[in-house]
Amino acid sequence: MTNLVLAGAIMVACWATGLFFLHFWKKSRDRLFLIFALAFWGLTLERLTLVSIDPANEVRPYVYLMRLAAFLLLLFAIWDKNRTRWSQR
Repeated sequence: MTNLVLAGAIMVACWATGLFFLHFWKKSRDRLFLIFALAFWGLTLERLTLVSIDPANEVRPYVYLMRLAAFLLLLFAIWDKNRTRWSQR
């Protein structure tokens, strides 16, 4: 039961963080914030999927690929933001 509560709290926190980044994107139209919002919503879906699957299911480890994709999206956003800065020098 505790795991479900903690997973739900993490899921809500990721969803809310995505909303904050969406708000910042609407104000600045900076692509970094939009990509961050999408990555955090991906983490929300990953957590929801992880909680929904039975722990004995053999497909469960593959859900972590969703988390990997979200982290790679975050790294891409940071790289993309710095790439544009470096090209303007």
